[in-house]
Amino acid sequence: MKKILIANRGEIALRIIQTCKEMDIQTVAVYSEADKDLPFVKAADEAVHIGEPPVAKSYLQSDVILEVALKHKVDAIHPGYGLLSENDEFAKKIEKAGIAFIGPSPQTIEWMGDKIMARKTMQQAGVPIVPGTIEPIEDVEEGVKLAEQIGYPVMLKASSGGGGIGMVKCDNREDLHKHFVSSQQRAKNYFGSGRMFIEKCIENARHIEVQIMGDTHGNIVHLFERDCSVQRRNQKVVEESPSPFLTESLRSKITDSAVKAAEAVNYVNAGTVEFVVSENGDFYFLEMNTRLQVEHPVTESITGLDLVRWQIEVARGEKLPLTQEEIMSNGHAIEFRLYAEDPITFFPSPGKIEKLIWPSSEKVRIDSGYESGNAVTPFYDPMIAKIIVSDSNREKCIKNAVEFFDALEIEGLKTNTPLFQMILKEEDFVKGDYTTSYLSKKKVSKP
Repeated sequence: MKKILIANRGEIALRIIQTCKEMDIQTVAVYSEADKDLPFVKAADEAVHIGEPPVAKSYLQSDVILEVALKHKVDAIHPGYGLLSENDEFAKKIEKAGIAFIGPSPQTIEWMGDKIMARKTMQQAGVPIVPGTIEPIEDVEEGVKLAEQIGYPVMLKASSGGGGIGMVKCDNREDLHKHFVSSQQRAKNYFGSGRMFIEKCIENARHIEVQIMGDTHGNIVHLFERDCSVQRRNQKVVEESPSPFLTESLRSKITDSAVKAAEAVNYVNAGTVEFVVSENGDFYFLEMNTRLQVEHPVTESITGLDLVRWQIEVARGEKLPLTQEEIMSNGHAIEFRLYAEDPITFFPSPGKIEKLIWPSSEKVRIDSGYESGNAVTPFYDPMIAKIIVSDSNREKCIKNAVEFFDALEIEGLKTNTPLFQMILKEEDFVKGDYTTSYLSKKKVSKP
């Protein structure tokens, strides 16, 4: 592989470019009109304008991106995360064109992208799934009947969903009647499919995910877990590893189940198996993300490994560089997603970054797609950066993070920095005693 096109933007594009430079691989970036002045465009060896700011007119134009790839004679395409990363039709087009796709097979993406199919597959493989339906629900009356069999509260979910879209908690039949049609329509709008299903809502739960990696030689390993329980609107805000909740015995059971899940679909390249874990330690498969995750730097920090490099090596047909026994976890790492958003309402707050000064610390890694003078536009996810703090233990990580956010200088728009300052000093988080409902019970002081 001598040249790779990155079908993404912002910080993940920069992240991939960084590893490609280290591997002496040329890069081609694609960018929309809104992103023309961002750092990733300047960092790539070649950069190609592909359209107007809305994603439908730029980053989701698979045919345009493929045309650029062919014109620039790239050997592979890395999709990053989000956008086209879990689009099986895009992966098929790439393979048909004779270009390597840096990710799992199109068949695996399609299989695991359908949450109902994924639940069936895991059930057959002996991986525990959340009690619920394994067939799509046709209408709200069928949903009510099934929900009463499962027992309220339940989670109404879109089979093709992600990022909390089309997902809603229902405490009773009135809630289900109220939300079914709107959730179904939202799923159709976002994913082109209104197939819905119902799962038992596991309350006071932890959201634990396991990083997996497979190669084309039949080897599959896990790279430990990440605790992603600090969420707002079913979307992750803070992730850490090791999980302060898991015992060694439970960690072993969950990571073994993640490998079993990957083996069930002959998984190749990077992926994540997500679980919900109850208060008493029962755990259930939620979904498999067939791509690199936003929070992959947490895993890189505790293992000392470069997951993007592993992705590229696997896509070249190489064996995984380490066996399961050789992969070690050291210290602790916590990632904070810094957003341009109101820290009280969580609503996006786009605007120009008038001033941005990152505090210097050898214990903090900053993955950012912006610099002073850049604008966070309303067209894309408003994440400004990922702040990854690591140290020998969790207590030191928290101390380092407190110092970082107290010293951070960012002006011109609202950010969720006050949220992190609250979390880092809050007793339950400091003790590691938090669940997915943690943020809904906490109040942030106005900045």
